[in-house]
Amino acid sequence: MRNIKELVGKMTLEEKASMCSGETFWDTQTIERLEIPSVMVSDGPHGLRKQEGGKETEDQLGNRLNPITSICFPAACATASSFDTDLIEQMGEALGEECQATDVSVLLGPAINIKRSPLCGRNFEYFSEDPYLTGKISAAHIRGVQSWNVGTSLKHFACNNQEYLRMSVDSVIDERTLREIYLAGFEIAVKESQPKTIMCSYNRINGVYSAENKKLLSNILRNEWGFKGYVMTDWGAVADRVKGIAAGLDLEMPTSHGANDAKIVEAVKSGTLDEKLLDKAVTNLLNVIFDYVDNKDKHTDAKFDRERDHKKAVEVESECAVLLKNSGVLPLNKEKKIAYIGEFAEKPRYQGGGSSHIKSWKVISALDAAKDKGRKIEYSKGFPFNKDELNQSDFDAAVECAKNADVAVVFAGLPDALESEGFDRKNLDLPESQNKLIEEICRVNKNVVVVLHNGAPVILPWRDKVSAILELYLGGEGVGEACDRLLYGEANPCGKLPETFPVKLEDTPCYENFGGNGWTTEYKEGVYVGYRYYEKKKMAVQYPFGFGLSYTTFEFSNLKLSSSKMDDSSKITVSVDVKNTGCMRGKEVVQLYIADKTGTFGRPVKELKGFKKVQLDPQEFKTVELEIDARSLSWYSPDLGDWFAKSGKYEILVGNSSDNILAKAEINFTTKKHLPIKIGPDTTMGLLIEDERTAPIVDALFNKNGNPWEEGADIGELGEGSAEMANAMFTGLPIKSIASFGIATREEVDKFIEDLKKAVE
Repeated sequence: MRNIKELVGKMTLEEKASMCSGETFWDTQTIERLEIPSVMVSDGPHGLRKQEGGKETEDQLGNRLNPITSICFPAACATASSFDTDLIEQMGEALGEECQATDVSVLLGPAINIKRSPLCGRNFEYFSEDPYLTGKISAAHIRGVQSWNVGTSLKHFACNNQEYLRMSVDSVIDERTLREIYLAGFEIAVKESQPKTIMCSYNRINGVYSAENKKLLSNILRNEWGFKGYVMTDWGAVADRVKGIAAGLDLEMPTSHGANDAKIVEAVKSGTLDEKLLDKAVTNLLNVIFDYVDNKDKHTDAKFDRERDHKKAVEVESECAVLLKNSGVLPLNKEKKIAYIGEFAEKPRYQGGGSSHIKSWKVISALDAAKDKGRKIEYSKGFPFNKDELNQSDFDAAVECAKNADVAVVFAGLPDALESEGFDRKNLDLPESQNKLIEEICRVNKNVVVVLHNGAPVILPWRDKVSAILELYLGGEGVGEACDRLLYGEANPCGKLPETFPVKLEDTPCYENFGGNGWTTEYKEGVYVGYRYYEKKKMAVQYPFGFGLSYTTFEFSNLKLSSSKMDDSSKITVSVDVKNTGCMRGKEVVQLYIADKTGTFGRPVKELKGFKKVQLDPQEFKTVELEIDARSLSWYSPDLGDWFAKSGKYEILVGNSSDNILAKAEINFTTKKHLPIKIGPDTTMGLLIEDERTAPIVDALFNKNGNPWEEGADIGELGEGSAEMANAMFTGLPIKSIASFGIATREEVDKFIEDLKKAVE
């Protein structure tokens, strides 16, 4: 066991400063004198993007001679659709073994920024619009990778929800929204899985760059959540390196070629930076580096078995695809004549563009998979896979091909040029050439299936005309084989949407604010992101959060709670029976939502707080159990500086999508927490009578002097409905006005305020 403290004590100031930036584009610093090795980090998150060649062969972007061939697993947009933490942990284990076998110490991922808008160009690499789903899936991913003593780098911390000016834009956001929506996923992942590293984002948050944000990197991440690893930058995210060290930023990537090292040394020498903070940064780094190095001999059995991992990629995608519509045409009858139309059938889009793009080992298209199995397929290009272009000859040939087939399967999606890291989408449309061809094919064939390859929601103007829609998202290199299995019923679709598909772009929650003005982007929609917004507005959508069909059917029954009462320290087990009422083995996702019925202002209609996937044979049933606690009911109060749930009633809602609740139950919650009350002349009676600390003082005053608004009192000319009006007037009455209505003298009002202040101290 190494003594890291002793090792840091032996380092010179210059050596310590040098440890705080990379030696190269991908490698940490070596200090041979003290036998501190350099270790490599590599892009992920859904495949190993390692570059071959020595350090001396890097170009200015860090690329080495040749990228290795790796297994491209489904991107996060797809893996979140699995709603299956066990499956994603298994995928993480495969990635971790690949890293261990190829001497990669940290896999840069997962990326878990919330899908604030479907326009964000990097949404394919993020999990969900919901922080709970995001946190649970990312925690599973991290556990899997790190089971091989390989680190992960949870990113991008935080509020990197757009690509437009992502390196400089200021994300202006209130504390409650920040905590409930944009930090909650990170919090779950850190507390449950302890990623070895956290990668901070480029942008500013309320005026402070993430790389210099002490509140974010130290106060919240380390002090509140208990993070134990090191914090690194996104590549080139440093603005002021010395401020970064002071804030809790440990590692700058890539190398600064000594420039920022010198600034750190000078700051320590001049007294503007406490050397203890530098020591802490170096200690954080060395703890993770040596955890990898010293445990390497435990994993000599690690292999990069590409054939094995390719099969795993196919398996994962088979569990992630979402069946959005099916009128009975799927699964396909292998004896029927099937037309495959669209170049995506031959050249699938299976991964996103940018830093996560890898050189895949083997890609078998849906067309090749069908041919390999002897399917009765006729193929017509129809439209290209990489651009929006209509060639009349290809168009006409595709229509004729569809006309002569029993079923036409159109492989549609977004080309790389429309969706990538580095820029945001301009709209939610599929290429016009694709929409036009699908519409025409619907005129000549009544059995049309559309298979989608995209990293984020798209508008489907023909969705009422086609017979089936299968959403593959960006399904990794196994997408073609998985697609074939799903289309022909060798696998049963069981994915659920991790995001809402809106009817139109203008419906999206941040439509008027997304992107910002070039300097700032304001999160004015607050906590109303995704389904939280659409449900609050009672707005129709194409497909709701959590939605996904199957080739079989399921029934929910017998909802039970371990207790109907809960308090701050207790937990409740929620159980429900799920039965496969169809004739095919399948998997269903039980989704648990919480609805606040206490009347608390500003709460969503309901929020996801539990989910579990269950496999069932025909006519089989299983009991699924989920657990909730006080945090499941809570919202974040900036005034309290903590999570809070008001005493009162909450609904437990269980279903298989956000808009299909199949069972309900009610609990009564009691808390000992109190929200702060600012007592003064403008404090209202309604606020005082709701708080158990102040209600008795109000009662005492009115018992003594009377209440002109109490039931049965003479309320003069208020007329019909006066009781309701009187109640409303009373709850809105400020303390300063009670003397005016003869309830108390001025002296009594002053005493009343003093008593109230003492009660809430």
